[in-house]
Amino acid sequence: MSRLLIQNGLVVDTEWTRHADLLVEDGKITRIAAEIDENSVPEGTEIVHAEGLCILPGVIDAHTHYHLESRGTVTADSFKEGSKAGAYGGVTTVIDFADDLPGKTLAQSAKARIDQMQEGMAIDFSLHQGVYRLRPSLKEELAALKEVGVKVIKLFTTYKNVGYMIEKREELKEVLTLCKELEILVTVHCEDDQVISDAQKAYRGDWGPASHPVLRPSLAEAQAIRTMGELALEVEIPLYVVHLSSKAGLEAVRDLRSQGLRVIVETTPHYLFLNNEKLTGVEGPLYVMTPPLRDEEDTKALQEALLNGEVQVVATDHCAFNREQKLASNDSRTILPGIPGSEELLPLIYTLAAQSGRIGIQQVVNLLSTAPAKAFGLYPQKGAIRVGSDADLVLFDPDHAWTITDQTIHSSAGYSVYNGMTVLGRAVMTYLRGRLVVGDTIYLGITGNGSFIPQTYVGRGKTIMH
Repeated sequence: MSRLLIQNGLVVDTEWTRHADLLVEDGKITRIAAEIDENSVPEGTEIVHAEGLCILPGVIDAHTHYHLESRGTVTADSFKEGSKAGAYGGVTTVIDFADDLPGKTLAQSAKARIDQMQEGMAIDFSLHQGVYRLRPSLKEELAALKEVGVKVIKLFTTYKNVGYMIEKREELKEVLTLCKELEILVTVHCEDDQVISDAQKAYRGDWGPASHPVLRPSLAEAQAIRTMGELALEVEIPLYVVHLSSKAGLEAVRDLRSQGLRVIVETTPHYLFLNNEKLTGVEGPLYVMTPPLRDEEDTKALQEALLNGEVQVVATDHCAFNREQKLASNDSRTILPGIPGSEELLPLIYTLAAQSGRIGIQQVVNLLSTAPAKAFGLYPQKGAIRVGSDADLVLFDPDHAWTITDQTIHSSAGYSVYNGMTVLGRAVMTYLRGRLVVGDTIYLGITGNGSFIPQTYVGRGKTIMH
């Protein structure tokens, strides 16, 4: 039996913060006490002294695309590289994405992705399952998907041209009705395809990176949120909005909440910290993602919403292409969309919290760990520091000031969109189920050691509902 004793750290959970010792046995937290004497544990127990450090539950990056095959290429961060980058940032679990594969059932699509990830992941993972079309077998497929351990689907309101979008309103409503019956959480990429099509037809400028926010305007996000929200109200089902990027989208969420809809809002660090000025210049393609970066006004509105408790989850939408891949085109329509970000998530959000003086480290833990665990049915196995939980732990130095640079991050993309930003707080040691995967800047992750975590329930818990 492997044992680990962590002493004298400040243990931070969403429910309490206290100086305590933690005993870990065979990957689980088995004891939490004000003091656990070294002499009281069996010989051979590993002892770690955590004075001056916070002990956080492992970060859950609830929106990633590791090893994404797109447009004839694949992302720079496959499962092995994504695991490494995430672990350096205290990420111990990711929730990735499975396509609705042609000729396959949803359960077969999910199993194919799980098998693929199981081979390469060094940290734990769960899944969102894409649903791209209504078919007569969908109810049976969704029921079988649940048996696999996936109880979350993802819908798109755009990408009609590549077959991701269920176009007809009545078909979308039927999908939502089935999900209500089967207790499946619906997440949505909200950009109205018709608004985007109209914007592209009306556009008369050049097609450089700076055109991206014009071609995919915030109106598209707001309109899609309203459309999906109205359907969710009719069906009486909660809605999870992924990567909220705009003030207009936020206002649409507020309107729906005022009508009684439960909306779980996810945003990302790039929408909180970056704006569309990054899209100008020779390195503009590096900052292209979908939805696009918005105005400074949008950035400030989203920061304020996060500090006010209107945002429940911060994830990264990590989709990392390298410089060569990104700079191969200067046309916003063909630039490979996506950026790295898993590693930078924790220090960025902690810095925002610390500088604001309005929320503390417990709220950061909630945004990055507990709330996503509850939303996606992983709690309390993940997202908590309590007896019986997985010993996914981050020893975090809240006073460590450092500068993010292209050289300090570990994504195979080889660059960070936050290059040059000074942040506060850094993961010093990252444990996955009691095993050290990053310590003293050394990566100790084992390819294939990550496990698929089945979702036990979805969308419950007051901490994630408005």
